[in-house]
Amino acid sequence: MKIVLLEPLGVSQAIVDKLATPLKEAGHQFEYYDTLSDSEEEQVRRGKEADVLMIANHPLSEAVIRQCDNLKYISVAFVGIDHIGKDACTERGIHISNTGGYCDDAVAELALGLTLDCLRNISACNQVIRTGGTKAGLVGHELRGKTVGIIGTGRIGCRTAELFKAFGCKALGYSRSQRKEALDMGITYVTLEELVSQSDIVSIHTPLTEDTKGLIDKALLGKMKKSAILINTSRGPVVDNKALAEVLNTGAIAGAGIDVFDMEPPLPVEEPLLHAANVVCTPHVAFATDESIERRAEMVFENVEEWMKGNLIRKML
Repeated sequence: MKIVLLEPLGVSQAIVDKLATPLKEAGHQFEYYDTLSDSEEEQVRRGKEADVLMIANHPLSEAVIRQCDNLKYISVAFVGIDHIGKDACTERGIHISNTGGYCDDAVAELALGLTLDCLRNISACNQVIRTGGTKAGLVGHELRGKTVGIIGTGRIGCRTAELFKAFGCKALGYSRSQRKEALDMGITYVTLEELVSQSDIVSIHTPLTEDTKGLIDKALLGKMKKSAILINTSRGPVVDNKALAEVLNTGAIAGAGIDVFDMEPPLPVEEPLLHAANVVCTPHVAFATDESIERRAEMVFENVEEWMKGNLIRKML
């Protein structure tokens, strides 16, 4: 079979070579592109003859998939698969696997870090001290004793709750279904409205689907405490970000820590959240640590090897 790694994975050539060795030794053809394609035409050129495509989080459209006549399987080095043209895969019976679990710790830790930044004004203090300022107006709040609401109690959501509980927080949860793991760690499930109205910190960990797009809308934001903060390390469009900027600017909520937006960075200068009050923004970096990036590379190759054995692991479609 022809296997094409369509884009860089963020690891060294030596690691890619090491991970590809078992495939090559089994007689498969392996091609690796260490640059992002600049067009769909280039993606088609690279992947047209592939039986297997390996990608990260760069979009792979239905138009590209439909022109890859031999394609049977896509191994995605990412948790979400909303950047893939899934309708084309369904039509062709092309299976998709992700690398769920590779960045649980990384995302949970950034969610906690953004929360601490918002509560203790870390970024603001850094700017003030460099310009001769003091702590005036920047006295913050402790995390202990706060209620954190976890929207989406999957692996990352549960890991996030675990970290918050280690700081002495109470955890509420909202998800499509209740998980035993979440209940065992003391997460109390409530309705979405109850969660946003009772929580001091609302942390979002749900995938982007038709059901979750715009889930956190103006009405829900209006139910949050004035002292509450919103943390989003999941997907930008889960939140109505224009409405979020408005409630931040009016002081209807105390702050926000945002790692994801309606589009991938770089963001246009007119992005409302870049100009909103009391918001800490990061450039979609939650998943990105040296440890997690190497872990996902290992997993994306493992998915291919298992698929070739007839074992669909981490199956998404």
